[in-house]
Amino acid sequence: MKRRTFCGALALASVPLAALAPATAFSATYPEKMVKVIVSLPPGSGADTTARFLAQHLTQQLGQPFVVENKPGANSFIAAKAVADAAPDGYTMFVASNTPMVTNAAVFKKLPYDPVRDFTPVASIGRFPMIIVVPANSPYKTLAELVAAMKAAPGKLNFASGTPSYQIAMEQFHERNGIKGTAVNYKGTGPAITDLAAGVCDYSIAEVSSVLPLIHGGKLRALAVADSQRHRELPDVPTAEEMGHKGYEVYAWTGVYFPAKVPKEIAQRVGDIVRSTLNGAEGAAFIQKMGGTVFTGTAQQFTDFQLAEIEKTKRIVKIANIPVE
Repeated sequence: MKRRTFCGALALASVPLAALAPATAFSATYPEKMVKVIVSLPPGSGADTTARFLAQHLTQQLGQPFVVENKPGANSFIAAKAVADAAPDGYTMFVASNTPMVTNAAVFKKLPYDPVRDFTPVASIGRFPMIIVVPANSPYKTLAELVAAMKAAPGKLNFASGTPSYQIAMEQFHERNGIKGTAVNYKGTGPAITDLAAGVCDYSIAEVSSVLPLIHGGKLRALAVADSQRHRELPDVPTAEEMGHKGYEVYAWTGVYFPAKVPKEIAQRVGDIVRSTLNGAEGAAFIQKMGGTVFTGTAQQFTDFQLAEIEKTKRIVKIANIPVE
């Protein structure tokens, strides 16, 4: 009896090891086929360009193709849900911006995905400061002049809002200064900035790479950089803090995610390659060319950052009375 009990215990003890063996072997040989890299923005966007850069390096280092697939539209719902619903096997990856992973959680009552529970944060990529801009022929030459005009006529001036993230960034500025503007919402940054340059709207805020060409081309005037330091491409443009708005720093950011419950070994392997690529000379030069700075760290640091951003954004939405759909 004792011998049979011992054998039975041994058999039971071996079950977890047997169950783990296939997953471990699977992870060790990953990847064995093409990996889809989902992006919620169209080709040519900052997230798309970044995804293609990383896909090239992942392909080179892991020996299987990482292929970018664009799924734009519907406030990034389509792309995010496609990743959330994918098998957690490491063959569907998401290069996401702060819009689907933070902003949507604050401006929508119900989402077809959960930005926290449905994903495995792998690695952050880069951080891109936002710029407050006006049309080149605007009467407002400085940020102080724009603020004064808004205080004199609350709600009269309108601002072009290309995404909910940009609206929140602008409303945060309004709230800090006790001023009001009227949001004109567009389906994308491109149309918003185009109309701003044409004088349809009075001012806006957008991520640096989306406005730099128009600033350099004389179509837009940059009033302030919402960062702790001046931007290297705009050395004559002061920071918001230099203009007396201490602590006003807003960024767009991107990161890599897998669906929830992906094997830890796979997430670690891909994360290590992403971090080493971005921390190398080529990666740093690429992010700098995009107008940003490399923003990497451990997967846990990325997780903590995302959670903090969601809470901060929800507070801003509530304080600024931004409509929640």
